[in-house]
Order: sequence, then structure tokens, then C-alpha cells
Amino acid sequence: MTNRDDKPTTTSGGCLCGAVTFEVRGSLRNVVACHCEQCRRTHGHFAAYSQCLTRDLLLTEQRGLKWYQSSDKARRGFCRECGASLFWQPADALQTSVSAGSLDQPSGLKLVGHIFCHDSADYYTVDDNLPQYPGSSKGAFDGV
Repeated sequence: MTNRDDKPTTTSGGCLCGAVTFEVRGSLRNVVACHCEQCRRTHGHFAAYSQCLTRDLLLTEQRGLKWYQSSDKARRGFCRECGASLFWQPADALQTSVSAGSLDQPSGLKLVGHIFCHDSADYYTVDDNLPQYPGSSKGAFDGV
């Protein structure tokens, strides 16, 4: 994972009600849209995630943070007060995906591709000419 502009960065974000706020003190990957069934059900639509090293994620307010073990491979962090979906963290916890919509603006990030397109809902079409993967990108967006 590389920094967007090779400069030290701090990016802040949080949930709708403020019961969970955080800073990312390091680089963020550009945004990848995930169309898997779990993301669609968690977000109500496909999910847009950036990603950081877990060690770079500092929770500045966590009174509302709740973790849900959504599978044997990962857990999801959300605000138990307002319901905002904030994080996706794999079992190894080396990296944490951060919901792009929870980041304070301007983020300086851009959408770079789509994963789990074979799971996309029938009411929309992914047609923006960005790279698309039927399942995982297997790290293809790392450093992007």
C-alpha cells in the first residue's frame, strides 16, 4: 500500500452521530466498490471502501463501536448508536478497510475498481469502465 502523494497524511472520519470517530495516520488506498452480498446487506447497496494498515487506524472516540463477526474470515465494525457501517477487518487484522463515506472531505481519493461483481444486485449495472472482478481482486488494487 502506498501513499496517495508520498507525503505523511492524517485523514479523519466517523459515523453519523459522532459516537465513533477515527484518524488514519498513514496512507489510504484508493476506493474499491464491493458488490458482495454481505456488503450489500450491510450497507443497503454496494460498499465503497478505502484501506489502511490497522496500526495506522486510531480510534479517537469509540463509545459506539461494535464489532460483528460476519464470517470466519472477517469482522465488521459499526456504530451501535446510529447504525453506520464503518470498517471491514480480515481475521489477520493487518489491514482494515474503511468505509469511504465515513471519511471527512475532501479525502483526495478516487474510485479505482469493483470486486465481487458476480454478486451485484439486479437493479443496477456496473458500467463505468473501471476494472471489474467477478470475485476478489486478490490484491490487484493494493498500492493503487
